[in-house]
Amino acid sequence: MKLLTSGERIHLVNLKGLAYPLTLKAGAIFQFSGEKIEHDTIIGQEDGTEVALSRGSRFFVVRPTLAEYTLRMPRGAQILYPKDLALILMWADIHPGATVIEAGIGSGALTTALLQAVGEKGRVISYEIRDDFARRAATNIETYLGPALVADRLRLRPENIYDGIAEEGVDRIVLDLPEPHRVVPHAVSKLRPGGIFLSFLPTVPQVELVVAALRKEPAFEWIETFETLLRDWNIDGRSVRPNMRMVAHSGFITTARRVKRMPNGADKPELPEPETAAPDPPVLSSE
Repeated sequence: MKLLTSGERIHLVNLKGLAYPLTLKAGAIFQFSGEKIEHDTIIGQEDGTEVALSRGSRFFVVRPTLAEYTLRMPRGAQILYPKDLALILMWADIHPGATVIEAGIGSGALTTALLQAVGEKGRVISYEIRDDFARRAATNIETYLGPALVADRLRLRPENIYDGIAEEGVDRIVLDLPEPHRVVPHAVSKLRPGGIFLSFLPTVPQVELVVAALRKEPAFEWIETFETLLRDWNIDGRSVRPNMRMVAHSGFITTARRVKRMPNGADKPELPEPETAAPDPPVLSSE
C-alpha cells in the first residue's frame, strides 16, 4: 500500500464534502479557520485516513481522483469538465499505446486524461502556441502524474497546428481549439487509416464548419456530433429529486473515422436520396 508522501497533492475533505487542495511538504503547517495541522501528521498516512485539526475539526485525507483534481486545478484557461473528458476518452477510443495529437493544451485537464489513458507505451504530442498556457498546464500535469511520467509520455510543441502536423501515422487527433476545421486537411495525411478525429467546440456555428470540412474529405466517414448533460440527484430518505443546479451544456463533441478507399474510389460516393414513404390510405368512416 502506497502511503502519502511529501510533495504529493492531496485533498482535505470535511464532513460536509468540501475539499481543500494541499501539496504536502515536510515541516509545513496547514491552517484553516483558526485551526491547524502539521503536514508531518498527514505524511505517512493511508489514503482515506481521517485526521483532526487543532480544535477538533475532522477531515478525511484523500488522493484526488482525476475528476476531483480537474475541477480544482489552477487555471490559465477554461478547463473541460469531467463529464466531457470521460466521453472524449471513450469516443476517441484513447487506449494504451496510442499516439495522440492534441491542441491546445489550455490548463492541462484534457492532456492529463490523455496521458493517463495512453499508458506507459503511449505518447501525447500537444501543440500550443501560448507559452503561459503551456507552462501552467505542465505544472498542473506534473503535480498530478509526476514529472517522470510526464517527461516520458508528453511532448510539447510550441507550434501552430493550423500550419501543419509534423508527426506521421498518428492514431488519434483530439482538438480543443476555436477552428478545428482548419486542421482537417492536415489530419487527412497524418492520421492513419482507422484513426479517429475528435473536436470539442462550444457553439453550433463552429460545429457546422468542422462538419462541413470533414464531409468534403473522402478520407473521413461516420461523422457524428453530440452534447452531454449531467444531472445529479438528491437521495435523502423520502426526498428523492434532481439537484437544483446542474452542469448542462458545456460543448459539442464531433468525431469522424479516417478510412482508406479503393484506388478507383477516391471520391466520396454520393449518398442516395432517402425514399419518400407512401402516404397512409384514407380512413373510411363506417357511418
